[in-house]
Amino acid sequence: MASSDSATAPAPRLRGFGAFLRSQMRNIAPFLTLIVLSAFFAIASPSFATLDNVGNILTQVSVTGIIAVGLTFVILCAEIDLSVASIANVTGIAVAYFTLQESYVNIANVPMPGWAAILLALALCALLGLVNALGLTVIGIPSFIMTLAMMQIAAGISALLVRGQIAYKVPPLISTLGSGAIGGVPWIVIVAAVMLLGGHLVLTYTRFGRYIYMVGGNREAAEFSGLNVKLILGSVMVISAVCSGIGGMLGVAHFGSAQQNEFDTYLLDSIAAVVVGGTSLFGGRGGIGNTIVGLFVLGVLNNGLDHVNIDSFLKILIRGLILLAALIINVYAQRLRERTTD
Repeated sequence: MASSDSATAPAPRLRGFGAFLRSQMRNIAPFLTLIVLSAFFAIASPSFATLDNVGNILTQVSVTGIIAVGLTFVILCAEIDLSVASIANVTGIAVAYFTLQESYVNIANVPMPGWAAILLALALCALLGLVNALGLTVIGIPSFIMTLAMMQIAAGISALLVRGQIAYKVPPLISTLGSGAIGGVPWIVIVAAVMLLGGHLVLTYTRFGRYIYMVGGNREAAEFSGLNVKLILGSVMVISAVCSGIGGMLGVAHFGSAQQNEFDTYLLDSIAAVVVGGTSLFGGRGGIGNTIVGLFVLGVLNNGLDHVNIDSFLKILIRGLILLAALIINVYAQRLRERTTD
């Protein structure tokens, strides 16, 4: 009997290990994807695996990373924000627009002080986020529809401000953070790292972060426990807009100009970074750590494809397939979770 028991004893452990792998598939798959992509491009192109190119990748994903911080908060609540790119664009245009305006407190009609232009631009993006929040929580418009409308509203404001022109002047602080460097490290990379770290600390170690996971995990249970769910949902929409605005201002300085439709591609990139990294579209699972992995997957993919000289149209197809694979894993992981719960 003893030998029979010892022979069958490992089976439960194996089943337990298999269950663990299935439960962690959402986290493991993006990390394995990152390793495979890095290895492939390092072999395919000697210029890929260099320190200079690592710096390039970090710089390339910085604006996306800043925007993705706020979007992570939204998706963890099982909502979506389709207006992040438009809000980034209008905020970047606004800071350039306000910088060129004359100061109304100075009879010499000098340009508006840089700090005032920055505050006005931040106030604008926060206001747009507040409109999203009110539409979602007070009127009851689904976040998909509300932010889709806001995407058009912000695009319209951008068009009114620039009227087909291109603005180049931004406040010195924004110019330094967007295009300057310290000790060889671009400031925009440092800002992105600080915001990602701040988002992680908020989600992991604060009561507000725990509330976000509760709302995303089970909204009805969160309401029954006494949480102000509408306040939390409204807060994450404003946070998303402000993060987008910061990314937009620094992006304008990084690109060297403010113009209409400059950030259009960042909507897909920021959503992909969050979802590819493993944060659940159904809410309550994931976090900034997952978003960082997703950022590196996208950064390595986009940068590596440039190094191996693949047709530009094929690049778009490959990125779409990667996103589709992430969505399939996301949905499959949710089904596994529901089976386990049942």
